[in-house]
Amino acid sequence: MIRLMLADDHAILRDGLRALLAAEPGIELVGEASNGAELLTLLASTPADVILVDVNMPVLDGFETTTELQQRFPEAKVLVLSMLDHEHYVLRMLQAGALGYVLKNAAFQEITYAIRTVAAGQRFLCSEIGLNMLYKAAGGGPTGSSELAEPAGGVGLTARELEVLKLIAEGLTNSEVADKLFTSKRTIETHRQNIIGKTGAKNTAALIKLAVRQGFIS
Repeated sequence: MIRLMLADDHAILRDGLRALLAAEPGIELVGEASNGAELLTLLASTPADVILVDVNMPVLDGFETTTELQQRFPEAKVLVLSMLDHEHYVLRMLQAGALGYVLKNAAFQEITYAIRTVAAGQRFLCSEIGLNMLYKAAGGGPTGSSELAEPAGGVGLTARELEVLKLIAEGLTNSEVADKLFTSKRTIETHRQNIIGKTGAKNTAALIKLAVRQGFIS
């Protein structure tokens, strides 16, 4: 039996995974935490084989949490479960000590396969990330999904990321962008992080300058 622990600040995601895993043979969800600090406290009394960790969490984020896990609970294997799909985040988490990385939009079957693979001590990258990295390494762009915009200035931003970027450049806050696009503030924060990761901009001001220079926005 694989003892699984989950750290994610989205209660809805935790509830959904808990319900799905309840019927999954060979995997037992032994604990949940809303951030890295809670996770570390919980692990002190509840051992786990695999830790599902989000990247973007309050108090202690995924990078810091994974680093702490390697030092304090080296026997626990880390599998990242995140919305962030840029290779910058993937590589940073793997360098911090994670064995695998899977996206939240992956099929449940792929997530459970990732859990079992990591539990066995093997590395895992979800198919979407693996394919995108392969296309980039081969000098191409992302796959031909209708959600993806044509790469501009060497940076492949999705149509939604370009939309968010334009609204940020207009001076809207994350909350205002979320209201305009009928989504959550946290989703916009994730899009903003993805955009910054893809462009290499250090802050919002630099991001807007780069966006104007590259022609992302007028």
